[in-house]
Amino acid sequence: MALVERPYNRAAAVEYANHWAYFRNPDYYDFSPIGGDCTSFASQCILAGGAPMNYTPTFGWYYRSINDRAPAWTGVKFLFNFLVNNRGVGPFGHEVDISEIEPGDITQLIIDAEDWQHTPVITAIDGDIPTFDTVKVAAHSYDCACRQLSSYDIAAARFVHIDGVRVEVPDLMPSP
Repeated sequence: MALVERPYNRAAAVEYANHWAYFRNPDYYDFSPIGGDCTSFASQCILAGGAPMNYTPTFGWYYRSINDRAPAWTGVKFLFNFLVNNRGVGPFGHEVDISEIEPGDITQLIIDAEDWQHTPVITAIDGDIPTFDTVKVAAHSYDCACRQLSSYDIAAARFVHIDGVRVEVPDLMPSP
C-alpha cells in the first residue's frame, strides 16, 4: 500500500460542526460527564472533512467505542501531538499563527487551568484578517456555534492548520 495525500474538505468539516454544535451524534459517546466532549467533537469534524481514521494502537487517531479509541480522539494534547506529528494515514497539520487559519482548522485554549483544555473548531472568519474578534468557532463542553473566539476568557491559544489527509491506496503493479 502507498500513502497518498488528499485535500481536507473544510466545507464538510464546518457543515458538520454547525449541524452538531448543540446536539450529540449518537454514533459517538458524549464525553461531557467524564471530562469534556470538545476534542471528540473536533475529531468528528475532522473526520467529516474526509480524514480516515488511523488505527495505530496508542498513537493513532480513531474511535470505535468509548472503550476502544485512541487518546488523540478525545485528549486535547494528544490530538495536537497527533496532527502535528502524523506521517501516516489520517489528518495532518501544523501549528500556525492566527493569521494563517481557515475555517475547518482547530484552536486549542487554556481557559481556567495551567494546561491546554479546550478544542473548538473554527467555522468562520468575519472579514479578511483572522483575529480573536473575527474568528467564530463551534464546540462541545462549552456548547456553541458561531461563538466569537474573543468571548472566551483565554489565558493562551494555539492554532492548528489542517494541511490535508493521507489515505492508503493499493500499489500499482507495473505491467510485465
